[in-house]
Amino acid sequence: MLKKELATIHAGDPDTVIIDELALLHGSCRADVAVVNGMMHGFELKSDRDTLDRLPEQARAYAAVFDYVTLVVGERHLLDAIEIIPDWWGIRVARFYRGKLVLRDLRLAMVNTSPDLPSTVRLLWRGEALKILAEVSNRKAPTSRPREWIYSELLARVEFGHLRDAVRHCLKNRRTQRPDDM
Repeated sequence: MLKKELATIHAGDPDTVIIDELALLHGSCRADVAVVNGMMHGFELKSDRDTLDRLPEQARAYAAVFDYVTLVVGERHLLDAIEIIPDWWGIRVARFYRGKLVLRDLRLAMVNTSPDLPSTVRLLWRGEALKILAEVSNRKAPTSRPREWIYSELLARVEFGHLRDAVRHCLKNRRTQRPDDM
């Protein structure tokens, strides 16, 4: 239901992609749904059948990379989830009403004021990072270097806003969300 709603909201916007299961922190965590355009908005889904066991770690991973985050949560977990997530996260409550699933905004997402640029850069696949590094250094990036070296070079050479824009650009232009060049 959420994906259908997001697809309707962003229909006809060629600058927006909706990504299922976006890997965060090199796959240690996944965002259920991510909307990427001029910003990144992550959505974490917790139905009444789920547990909240992983939510604290997911909250840290989401906060590291997303500009906005919304938790879509069943009524059963609402109060416990509010205690776990940051105040800037949005909350949508999922409940059945007359046999239909209904999403109701309890709190709108606010901007994340402290994203972590190293975590954001780690959304890049190795080949994407090498390409950006080559563009900013005006020479071919050394492909034999480890991924962490490449990320460090990007962080040292590229201004914060430009680097976040480059990451969003790469995410929007992937044909798949599975890396072939990690």
